[in-house]
Order: sequence, then C-alpha cells, then structure tokens
Amino acid sequence: MYPQRTGLILWVSDLKQTKHLEKFGTIHYVSKRMNYVVLYMNAEKAEETTKAIQKLSFVKKIERSYRNEIRTEYNSNVPDKAKLYT
Repeated sequence: MYPQRTGLILWVSDLKQTKHLEKFGTIHYVSKRMNYVVLYMNAEKAEETTKAIQKLSFVKKIERSYRNEIRTEYNSNVPDKAKLYT
C-alpha cells in the first residue's frame, strides 16, 4: 500500500539552496527564521539518503523526527465531567 515514511529535520546555512533537497524526498516545511527544513522520505532508504545529504555543503546538522514513535492513542481513567452537568 503506502511506503513507510520518515522525517528528517535539516539545519541549513542557506535557504536558497533548499531546492536541491527535493530530489531526496518531499519538503514539508521550510523555516526562514530558524533556517531548517522538514523533509519526508521513504524509511527504507533513509540511511543512504542521510549520508548523501550530510555531504552537501549548506547542510549543518541532521536530526531524525520522532513523530512516528509518539503514542497517539490515549486512554483516560478520569470520568468525564461534562456528563455530570447534563
């Protein structure tokens, strides 16, 4: 079905060259103020792609996004107070 995706946060020194990052994956967000780019790519090729991106001269640092590892299903043992007022 859909391939597993992973996100990378790329800290860059120059935003003019962020167009070159499109060949590595999908650019999701570019912060002009803090000079970083959020890039999504296939998880299978993430290691090879990270090594290739690190060699680019305008990339300062690469961080992995932990969005896939955050728990999104919540359970609450506290009773709902809205039901008390109805």
